[in-house]
Amino acid sequence: MSLTTLTAILWDTTLSLVPIVVLLAFFQTVVIRKPLPELRRIVAGFALVVAGMVLFLAGLDLALFPLGRVMAEQLTSPEFLGVSALESPAWQRYWAVYVFGGLIGFATTIAEPALIAVSMKAETVSGGTVQAWGLRLVVAIGVAIGIALGTFRIVTGTPLPAYIIAGYVVVMLQATRAPRTILALAFDTGGVTTSTVTVPLVTALGLGLASTIPGRSALIDGFGLIAFASLFPMMTVMGYAQIGARRARRQAPAAAQHQRRGPDPVQPTRKEI
Repeated sequence: MSLTTLTAILWDTTLSLVPIVVLLAFFQTVVIRKPLPELRRIVAGFALVVAGMVLFLAGLDLALFPLGRVMAEQLTSPEFLGVSALESPAWQRYWAVYVFGGLIGFATTIAEPALIAVSMKAETVSGGTVQAWGLRLVVAIGVAIGIALGTFRIVTGTPLPAYIIAGYVVVMLQATRAPRTILALAFDTGGVTTSTVTVPLVTALGLGLASTIPGRSALIDGFGLIAFASLFPMMTVMGYAQIGARRARRQAPAAAQHQRRGPDPVQPTRKEI
């Protein structure tokens, strides 16, 4: 990547952060009317944010976007599918695409910084009731299912609204039965999964599939995978909470009966007799 490209990315990133700086400065000086504490530390932090965003955006162009596109091209090539160039493969032959989509969705979600931050806060606030690693695994499973189903939609060419509408109907039904303590967290996990790591690879994968599969449009069929990645984690988190609540209800009567009965009497030993 040339120095001119890096300079352009730096300029765009700086312009993107200007509204945040102006907003914070306005509220600090006009509304709160107090000097900003630890100004040097904040300035240094913003400098690190700019540097990190520049390097991240450069990495997207150099690695993540090309990687997703190349993997899609290789997994859909006639040689890999075992068909001739003139033959239209059946959807079953794209099984490796579904598996790869699910695995890449799981792996990127586990590494998603936004999900790590939310899961750590959830464990702290809940007092350990919600485990950070358990939440990340449940969300990653939901993303894996969603991406696998999304790649199936691209391969088959079925309409996106049908999947999304059906999915949100399921979410609304789950919301009426899931524990209320988990609802807000479940809906938040749908948003934090689609962040810095997941979006580039998943978007590149969808566009690559739509560009290489005959009869698909990159604009119509290439996008939409992110919607699946946002939708299915809500289902898995609420489903996990429902399973936990059901187990707790099953164990409660046995525990209450044992408590009413009291401890088992101590049998006398041979010496005591």
